Amino acid sequence: MSVTLYHNPSCGTSRTVLKLIREAGIEPEIILYLKNPPTRAELEDILAKGHLNARDILRSKEALCQELKLDQPDIKDDQILDAITEHPKLLNRPIVVTSKGAKPCRPAEIVLDLL
Repeated sequence: MSVTLYHNPSCGTSRTVLKLIREAGIEPEIILYLKNPPTRAELEDILAKGHLNARDILRSKEALCQELKLDQPDIKDDQILDAITEHPKLLNRPIVVTSKGAKPCRPAEIVLDLL
């Protein structure tokens, strides 16, 4: 099984998800999204594979989210995706993509549904 993990090694939840994937006997493709941010097209692909909307992958607890007013109900998906593309720290980590779909894995155990 092919597994892609959008990972931040300084995040405890992200480290737990990586551990759960490896405990399942899978070595994922690890994308350190802060160093190698996903493109707009890659974000759209994640949304499509997971049947998600942009708010599902937005890190709403990030201070920049409030600064940019991305938490307002009238903000459109395109605006959120543009912001995440420009500021990758707005990506709600970790995100896992497999043949079963794509999800932000908070809590970490959500990853088990994708394996």
